[in-house]
Amino acid sequence: MSLLAAEVRRRRTFAIISHPDAGKTTLTEKLLLFSGAIQIAGSVKARKASRHATSDWMEIEKQRGISVASSVMQMSYRDCVINLLDTPGHKDFSEDTYRVLTAVDAALMVIDAANGVEDQTRRLIEVCRQRDTPILTFVNKMDREVRDPLDLLDEVERELGMPCVPMTWPVGQGKIFGGIINLRSRAMTVFEAGSERRPQDFETIALTERDALLARFGHTFETASETMELAVGASPTWDHASFLAARQTPVFFGSGVNNFGVMEVLDALVDLAPPPQPRLSTVTVGGKIEEQTMQPDDPAFSGVVFKVQANMDPAHRDRIAFVRVASGRYAPGMKLKVQRTGKELRPTSVVTFLSQRREAVDEAYAGDIIGFTTHGGVQLGDTITDGSVALQYTGLPFFAPELFMTVALRNPLRTKQLQQGLAQLGEEGAIQVFKPDAGGNMLLGAVGQLQFEVVQHRLKTEYDCDVRLEGCPYTGARWISAATPDLLREFQAAYPMRMAHDAAGALAYLCTSPYDVRLAQERFPKVEFHPLREHAGLALQAA
Repeated sequence: MSLLAAEVRRRRTFAIISHPDAGKTTLTEKLLLFSGAIQIAGSVKARKASRHATSDWMEIEKQRGISVASSVMQMSYRDCVINLLDTPGHKDFSEDTYRVLTAVDAALMVIDAANGVEDQTRRLIEVCRQRDTPILTFVNKMDREVRDPLDLLDEVERELGMPCVPMTWPVGQGKIFGGIINLRSRAMTVFEAGSERRPQDFETIALTERDALLARFGHTFETASETMELAVGASPTWDHASFLAARQTPVFFGSGVNNFGVMEVLDALVDLAPPPQPRLSTVTVGGKIEEQTMQPDDPAFSGVVFKVQANMDPAHRDRIAFVRVASGRYAPGMKLKVQRTGKELRPTSVVTFLSQRREAVDEAYAGDIIGFTTHGGVQLGDTITDGSVALQYTGLPFFAPELFMTVALRNPLRTKQLQQGLAQLGEEGAIQVFKPDAGGNMLLGAVGQLQFEVVQHRLKTEYDCDVRLEGCPYTGARWISAATPDLLREFQAAYPMRMAHDAAGALAYLCTSPYDVRLAQERFPKVEFHPLREHAGLALQAA
């Protein structure tokens, strides 16, 4: 096996997904703690304290106690390099989460044991299923009064559309939570409350010592043994190939805030989660777009920009392009090319991450997430290569917004700063920015209302722009493409007041109701209306 192939096999890249308040960010902290990446976990609950969650770095995240942007963290554990992406749980930031899910090879789903599978989790599950992303499941907060574990398994199976295979099983819950049984090691780990405990601090008792377990935990252990046998009997035999094909999910129980059951999840990520997988790309051959699969151990370096973040370091006003390495090896000084424009990329620095902390990259392999400091010229979805291959990775979604507001400056002298702020926030995908072709105020398009509040806050704190957001008549947008430039010009001439260009320069049709789109389609049947911008981009590329 070559050095490149060996390094690729060491990588594990996964996202943590959940409904808000299921304990996702807490679990992220504990995984970092147990891997040795950090020495002390931030207090997620005590937001007024001096410590905050490692993965929550924006000022607004610290104020509100929620994650509003995805974070990237790299750590080493058991000779594996783990790239962990913490995603926003709130539905208003689902676009950011969807894009992050295109950059990972597996997902860790966190479920609140009291609430089961909730709405936002369902949306994220659907995205994972569309991509056949393997899912590991962690049922959190077992130290509280929660639902019956058999009911939870049944619900997860229904919502996931795939069978659950328990890897650990809880002994009691709430005040009588005694611990978990590890079905692989056939031993029980005894629960003790406390956020400072490490894996070696928990007592472990082999299941062969049944009399001692019954004497200590009594009816609680007996009931847990019976329900565990029922769950195992109703579940299929564990099959790693089925898990990798997203047809099984291993299930773990625990309490993230008490560091309990976390080590089993960390070990499972190393043992079960897949190394970097081949990625689909497109190449243009003779004017036609053809699909091509890129292998992670291909020597040609390539990657895709799945996130752009402005002002991670407010002192330097920098912009970071987050790149998932898809193939090959990156080395400092390597010449890079943006495939969309054909221009050379000259980053001032290339880094790896532990949330907002950065370290210069010595080398990076397929599966790693690296950041390029840029001053423009890079957009979400861009493919970066070493120039030896000409391809475009696909699959990064931009959903048509359903909420719109106009932006009005309170101080007209800050117009230049507003334009810069909107351009950068639009490029990073924090909000969708549309410039009406007929003139007038800029339009902001969002998936959820909270996006507007975050952008308003960031414009004020990062760009010193105090803005007022006002309502507007638009309720939707569709990106437009046509077979010929003449047809596109004819369409634009017919709807001059409905035309706008987004932050990437793509043409969009603004509508006030679904009937607008239907009528426009009837009038121009050869014009295509795209609810996803990626589709529009490919159609325009083909044309």
